[in-house]
Amino acid sequence: MTTAKQPRRLLFVGDSFTFCNGGVGNHVRELAATAKVPKTIVADSETKGGATLKILYGRQSVHDRIRDGYDLVILQDDIPEFREHTVEPFFEYAGRFDEEIRKAGSRTVLFMAWPYERLDWVTLTEIAQAHRELGGRLRIPVAPVGLAFERALAIRPTLAMLGPDKEHESIHGTYLAAGVIYATLFQESPAGCTYHPEGVSADEAAFLQHIAWETVRNWQEHK
Repeated sequence: MTTAKQPRRLLFVGDSFTFCNGGVGNHVRELAATAKVPKTIVADSETKGGATLKILYGRQSVHDRIRDGYDLVILQDDIPEFREHTVEPFFEYAGRFDEEIRKAGSRTVLFMAWPYERLDWVTLTEIAQAHRELGGRLRIPVAPVGLAFERALAIRPTLAMLGPDKEHESIHGTYLAAGVIYATLFQESPAGCTYHPEGVSADEAAFLQHIAWETVRNWQEHK
């Protein structure tokens, strides 16, 4: 499933996973600006710490932003936060948002997050399967960030994707998330983008760019 080749206006909707470390959207913007063929994009956000899509659906500011009209709206749910201990609210509220996003003339992309120790009722496999099922059902792309974290850790286990709380991203995790989203949106590798934030070396950036592209290619090849 591909998106338009050159989306320009992006809206990120999610919780602290979307806004920590300066906001993943801002890192996507910086990657795009320093690509081999630079891209100028706007990356806005509507976020609330600890909020699932179910909670965000109840916030008028989110609906107002969606109605402003964006090329793409990137939805990030925090499935472990569901008190119901089921993925069903993800299906329901991502579906509701997608309907609204389409009516506004925009398209939806799902930002797949990850499990964590504090709320350990759901696994990465279950989170990935939920995103694969919903992405197929709604015919929308998925940015498989959680799977990229797993791949990166398998190769470089000393390069932490999560910070000290073992829940929110490290700067390396945010950079990898941005790379995965970039690859999903533009259908090209982020390799060669010269941007890397403070705390991420050029070597680490090259590694994470490679992981981002390989994860996205693998996800799309195994639909």
